[in-house]
Amino acid sequence: MEKIKIGCETYTWAMSGDAYKNKLEHILGVMSRSGFKSIEPDSGFMNGFEDPGVFKEALQRNNIELSVLCHVEDWRNPKETDAEKRNVDKWIDFMKHFPEAILLLVQMPGKDREHLHERQQNLLTCVNEIAKRAADKGIVCSYHPNSPMGSIYRTHEDYKILLNGLDSSVIKYTPDVGHIAKGGMNPLEVIKEYRDIVNCVHYKDMFEDGGWAPMGAGIIDFKGITTYLNDSGFKGWIIVEDEADEAITDPDAVTAKDGIYIEEVLRPLL
Repeated sequence: MEKIKIGCETYTWAMSGDAYKNKLEHILGVMSRSGFKSIEPDSGFMNGFEDPGVFKEALQRNNIELSVLCHVEDWRNPKETDAEKRNVDKWIDFMKHFPEAILLLVQMPGKDREHLHERQQNLLTCVNEIAKRAADKGIVCSYHPNSPMGSIYRTHEDYKILLNGLDSSVIKYTPDVGHIAKGGMNPLEVIKEYRDIVNCVHYKDMFEDGGWAPMGAGIIDFKGITTYLNDSGFKGWIIVEDEADEAITDPDAVTAKDGIYIEEVLRPLL
């Protein structure tokens, strides 16, 4: 078995708005038929599956495992709000039933970058504290920055602050190659620079003009990145998160095409 396994994120279905929010079993089936080995659901897709036993049964029915659970919050204050803490602690308890999986923390982008330094430090304080609580229960965490204009960690300088500010004893880094490129950086160079704290990688493609592309149709060097990850001994998950416009109307078909690309182009590199 290859050291690197490839899973799929539910955000491809989020591109359709709420159309698939209560169709996680359907999504699991599409991922499995497309050749993916695991799912990374956003916690917003877990309606009806908050019971770990119920979710495990759904995974087994579709021959899929949980690699990552993604949880999104604002985390704009010097410490977590009561609601933020309740939300994430619920998923920490859930993740105790999936000890091999990662709890991935993602900040909801704001509308601007005002008070940038304060907001950056607040985010670091919150996610480091969450990761400490999770680690006490045996759960591995990771952080995923993004690239909308209101994101507080989107440029090279931002990444320096973020990736030197994470408490790497309890929380690692999930580079998203599309978001890195959108922020004006070279994805492979960033992954190489911070390789020692990378425990998961997100794949999405991007056109040269910055629009999201179907996997393999844009400028992201998936072959080079995959080869480097394999050669460097990476043993974690690559998670595909296709945000191409086609996903708005037919996320199932986009996922099937991604599966073919992976099988024909990336799998031979592993």
